[in-house]
Amino acid sequence: MTATFDLWHKHMTKFFRNGEATFGMLLQPVLWVVLFGVGMQAMLEAGGGGLLPQSSSGGGVSGAGYIGFMLPGIITLSALAGAVAGGATLLDERLRGIVKEYLVAPIPRYSILLANALSTVTKGLFQALVIVLIGLAFGAHLAPDPASWGLALLFAALYTLGIAGLALAVAAVVSSTLGYHGLIALDLPLLFASDAFYPLDVLPSWMGWIARLNPTTYVIDTLRRLMYGVSYVGQMPGWLSALVLVGFAALGMALATLAFRAEIRARGGAV
Repeated sequence: MTATFDLWHKHMTKFFRNGEATFGMLLQPVLWVVLFGVGMQAMLEAGGGGLLPQSSSGGGVSGAGYIGFMLPGIITLSALAGAVAGGATLLDERLRGIVKEYLVAPIPRYSILLANALSTVTKGLFQALVIVLIGLAFGAHLAPDPASWGLALLFAALYTLGIAGLALAVAAVVSSTLGYHGLIALDLPLLFASDAFYPLDVLPSWMGWIARLNPTTYVIDTLRRLMYGVSYVGQMPGWLSALVLVGFAALGMALATLAFRAEIRARGGAV
């Protein structure tokens, strides 16, 4: 675990010292909140609120306006971008020969992969907290139970771990940054193929099924329920969201482990 912590500390120090990269990672979700969220909320309020998702008790979203409804999607977008960036870090270290130096060091091989995954999750949670604070500044209200906030961040971490696993699996096998760019393009499709900006019950049936197969939907619904106290008709059950997110995190890390082991074998090293 010492090696894992040392490598995690290295990645986090590099992240916070690189102000340009940190600013760039936060800029997109902030613009989503400020430009898209505020504008949509103004439009819906001008229409009398009738276009807002209906709560199970009637009368629109329970617990928040549109800003509170969409913020979990923006938090998830930050997690997606951060996870993809975490995979890019591993790819950069592979191409520059740094991973080869790790492999000859007297440390467990798996600590290299685990440190990348944990630093990615840490960055994602940091970004999530920044977006939460921005949301508060624009009128979103957190649920009254602080314990639910911690549970929400736990599920956000599971989702980030799953995405990080997929990103690390790709980063372990591709041979160039161009080959990795296809994964970057998945950010917005995953977001729009979920209930980030609109409730499931208003989607066409074919799009609703796609959203139900997308783990992004489950983390967004979990964040809405636990972080903002938002409930509406068609929301995913909490137990199902928890099951999907745990399974997704396990799948992502399993794929990353298999890909990383294959890369080590290709280099002629011991796994």
